[in-house]
Amino acid sequence: MEQNAKKVTSPSKGLLQSEDLYQYILETSVYPREPDFLKELRHVTASHPRARMATAPDAGQLMALLLKLANAKKTIELGVFTGYSLLLTALTIPEDGKIIAIDVNRETFEIGLPVIKKAGVADKIDFIESEALPVLDQLLQNPENEGSFDFAFIDADSVNYWNYHERLMKLLKIWKQERELAIELNKSFAADPRIQISHASLGDGITICRRIY
Repeated sequence: MEQNAKKVTSPSKGLLQSEDLYQYILETSVYPREPDFLKELRHVTASHPRARMATAPDAGQLMALLLKLANAKKTIELGVFTGYSLLLTALTIPEDGKIIAIDVNRETFEIGLPVIKKAGVADKIDFIESEALPVLDQLLQNPENEGSFDFAFIDADSVNYWNYHERLMKLLKIWKQERELAIELNKSFAADPRIQISHASLGDGITICRRIY
């Protein structure tokens, strides 16, 4: 099926200049783990004249990992198109998770909506047909929304990215690492003979562990 899909999908939107290498990555590590509902939505989208606007499946794979690492439950998405990244998020977050999805075009969202409903995750999504900035401003009028979102995904008009950033900075949670906890945890790591460790002085510090036995 993927061999046929290659003929109708657009080339990589990413930095790779080799289509063969990109297809190798997709077929080796992305397509085999892509959920069936996402695969179906990708195929539905492939025949759309603006199919290149869809989230690339390799980017989606990274996004799913980030959602899990953040333990995301409440998310916001600016720019939906046919809903590949939206469906991915809905499949990844917990059963009681919620997504506010904003796009100016409901028509393209409805292309993917049957697949989203088939996947059983439509109840997690609050789709709003609108420009994003007015919705963000309205959300910020309620103080309870400040710092309440776990994750944001933006794939909308690039001229407004900074405006989106400024508003999302207020809506997203602040993730803090308590210094005392980090110190004690690193002490425990250092004393654990089962792992090889390295403390990298990047940002506020990264501890890398490799299990030995």
